[in-house]
Amino acid sequence: MKELMRQQILNKRNQLSAEQVMSKSTLIINRLMEQPELQQSINIMVYLDFRNEVKTDDLIRRLLEQEKQVFIPVTNPATHTLMISQLEDPAKDLERGHFGLLEPKSETLRPVDPTLIDLVIVPGLVFDHEGYRIGFGAGYYDRFLPTLRSGVPLISLLYELQLVDRVPREPHDVPVHLLITEHRTIDCKST
Repeated sequence: MKELMRQQILNKRNQLSAEQVMSKSTLIINRLMEQPELQQSINIMVYLDFRNEVKTDDLIRRLLEQEKQVFIPVTNPATHTLMISQLEDPAKDLERGHFGLLEPKSETLRPVDPTLIDLVIVPGLVFDHEGYRIGFGAGYYDRFLPTLRSGVPLISLLYELQLVDRVPREPHDVPVHLLITEHRTIDCKST
């Protein structure tokens, strides 16, 4: 069931043109920037977008301009775990790594303890209105999210086409608190 949902949404997302991705991403990022949870946070973890995911480069630029601390995920495929590294200058700090994703160069790796993070932008492919998500299936975030301090806001950025009625759930799944699309913000805590 999860794999079928994953493929259906991935196919829909892959049909978005570069212009659609850019315009929808701009709307989503602008909506995110208005959120009190983001405005009150200093140490923010943001994924680096890949393929047709909601673009995060403008978000990262804006956060750094506001003197927020930006942290990015770094995958360890051998252990299927994430570590986080501080990002100071995207142009100088990043190179293509595992899965073709942008990751910090070894000399710019600045690992930090997950308990320092105030807010996490959580990626995913499929979401429901209660904040449950399906990722790419490797479980990186399922293992990472429990290492955060209790109560850290979890926000996902997505296109409306990624929303479904209900995502299959497992006991270890951690729902996000807010979903932000090009059309609305969904408070999953109140659903």
